[in-house]
Amino acid sequence: MRNSTWQKSSYSGSNSDCVEVRAVDEVIELRESDEGDVIVRTTAPRFAAFLRGAKAGEFDHLLPRA
Repeated sequence: MRNSTWQKSSYSGSNSDCVEVRAVDEVIELRESDEGDVIVRTTAPRFAAFLRGAKAGEFDHLLPRA
């Protein structure tokens, strides 16, 4: 699992205010594109669990109301 290239969501467009992700060895790293010096690291299984929760709406209550 070696991919040290930062990737951002296609939903971000050309904006610089997005979250980027990459895989380095056995670690998943996340950062905000405008705060690149702050990196959050986690394991692939924990990141997968987070993504499942996000897709299921478990964190929707944290978003501002439209």
